[in-house]
Amino acid sequence: MALTAETESRLYRSLRAAAGAAAHLVALGFPTAVAVLARPGSSLFSWHPLLMALAFSFLMTEALLIFSPETSLLRSFSRKVKVRVHWALQLLALLCALLGLGIITYNKHLNGKPHFATWHGLTGLLTVLYASGQCAGGVLLLYPKLMKNWTLAKLKLYHATSGLVGYLLGCASLMLGMCSLWFTTSVTSVSWYLAMLCPLLTSLVIMNQVSNAYLYRKRSQH
Repeated sequence: MALTAETESRLYRSLRAAAGAAAHLVALGFPTAVAVLARPGSSLFSWHPLLMALAFSFLMTEALLIFSPETSLLRSFSRKVKVRVHWALQLLALLCALLGLGIITYNKHLNGKPHFATWHGLTGLLTVLYASGQCAGGVLLLYPKLMKNWTLAKLKLYHATSGLVGYLLGCASLMLGMCSLWFTTSVTSVSWYLAMLCPLLTSLVIMNQVSNAYLYRKRSQH
């Protein structure tokens, strides 16, 4: 029996809600697992994986999911409140990322190891720099008059698109980190593959959210 358009729409919304709920669980569960694995405080290095997991798995994911119509934890709040919470979470994510970058750089200096000599290190550095620029660019949305030749709608679209690129960079950096000797020594077999699925799942959910927002804006213009 063929599904009606209304049934398909309801099924699609249910699937998006389920995927969003899974993304919330992963966003919190992954840094928790990393904290158990790294045992923060046991060494200087132990803070690096935790801070990066908090930045790109928890804080940045939640900052983006705030605008999801199905799974936002602030659905009943105004957009103004959501924007302010988004800003706060993104700033916290950037602070965690900068601190994590500073710690690993100092730790390598203490141990006489080369800096940014791996794909993980290079991608991590690029991600942190990109996140810094993205946060600076977000100021334009708070003060759109600074860009007189750009409409607010265009600024929002470009900010969301560039934000997605930054988020995917963050997920790529986490995945490359899970290929490191430190991680693969402690996490093996099925557990390693499950860990790799975490940033994949959240990135797919965020990509779907951004693409749907883009399509909605396109339809509203016609």
